[in-house]
Amino acid sequence: MMKAFVLKDKVKPGESMANLYYEEVETPTAGAGEVVIRLKTAALNRRDVFIRQGLYPGIRVPSIPGSDGAGVVAEIGDGVEGFKIGHEVVINPGMGWGENPNFPEANFSVLGVPINGTYAQYIKVPAENVFPKPEHLTWEEAAALPLGGLTAYRAVVTKGQVQAGETVIIPGIGGGVATLALQIASALGAKVYITSSSDEKIEKALELGATGGVNYRQEDWVKQLSSLSGGADLAIDSIGGDTLKDLIKLAKPGSKIVSFGSTLGPVNHLLMPHIFFKQLTLMGTTMGNRNEFMKMLNLFNEYKLKPVVSDVFPLERVEDAHDEMENGKHFGKIVLEIPQ
Repeated sequence: MMKAFVLKDKVKPGESMANLYYEEVETPTAGAGEVVIRLKTAALNRRDVFIRQGLYPGIRVPSIPGSDGAGVVAEIGDGVEGFKIGHEVVINPGMGWGENPNFPEANFSVLGVPINGTYAQYIKVPAENVFPKPEHLTWEEAAALPLGGLTAYRAVVTKGQVQAGETVIIPGIGGGVATLALQIASALGAKVYITSSSDEKIEKALELGATGGVNYRQEDWVKQLSSLSGGADLAIDSIGGDTLKDLIKLAKPGSKIVSFGSTLGPVNHLLMPHIFFKQLTLMGTTMGNRNEFMKMLNLFNEYKLKPVVSDVFPLERVEDAHDEMENGKHFGKIVLEIPQ
C-alpha cells in the first residue's frame, strides 16, 4: 500500500473546490512496457486547481491528481529496456500524443485525472514517458520542469521559432510556464520583455534574464512597453482577453503570437484588420510531443537552466499549496515533497 491524495468528488463550476482525501491505496505494479517510479517530488499546475473547481474536461473520480513528478525507478515491466532499478528519472506527462507532430491524437491525455497522477508515493507510467533526470537539477527543480517546460518549449521554439536577437514579449510573468518560456527564449539569445502587476516579480524576471518589464497596472503600460521594447517579433500569451488585443498592438509587422491559455477568457471585439494588415501569424499550442520533451531536456542540460521553485510543501499540505497557487503571489513553480 502507498499514501496518495485522491479526488473523489466532482463539483460544478462556481461551487467550492472539491476536497482531496489523503489515504492508503494500492501500490501500482508494472505491466508490459511500463515502469513504476517511487516519487521524490511532484509539482503543481493550474490544471490541478481547475480540476478541483470542475473547470476541466474529462474529470473522472476517484483519481489521483498531479501531472509533474520526479523520482527513482522502482519496478520495470516486461519488454522495457534502457532503465535499471534506482535510475533517477522525470516523467513526460503527455500521454498518447501519437505520430503527427502538429497535433495530438483524439485520445491524448495528461497525467493526473483521469489517469492516476503524482500526488502519491508511487506511479505507473509507460516507459516511453520516462526520461533520465538532468543531473544538475535538484529533485525539486526536476519536478518543476516537465509540463511547464514542454509547453514553454513548444510555444517558444517549435511554434514561435525564436531566433537570437529577436524581441519576445511575455505578459503576466510569475507562473511556471511563463517563467520557463523566459528562460528558454533568453538562453537562445532573444531579448525578452515581460509584464506583471508586481514590481517584485518584474525584478525577479530581470534577474532571471529578462531585458526589461513594465507593471500592467499602469494605465499607459502598452505605450511604455512599446517604447521600451520596440515591439515584438514574438509574443507568448497565456492570458487572452484584452491582453491579446494589447499584444496585437505591440506586434511588429510579420511577427508571431503564440497562445497557450486564456486566464482572462474570450477576446471580445477583436478587429481583424489589426491582424491581417500587420501580416501577423496567430497560433495556438498546448503541451507537446515526446520528441519535443527530449529536446527540451537537452536544452536545459546544455545551458544548465534551472526551473524557478517558488515554494515547497510536504505532500500532506497539498491543499495549502493549491491555495498559494490561487492567490497568484508565487513566482515560478510550487513543488510537493513526497514522503519516503
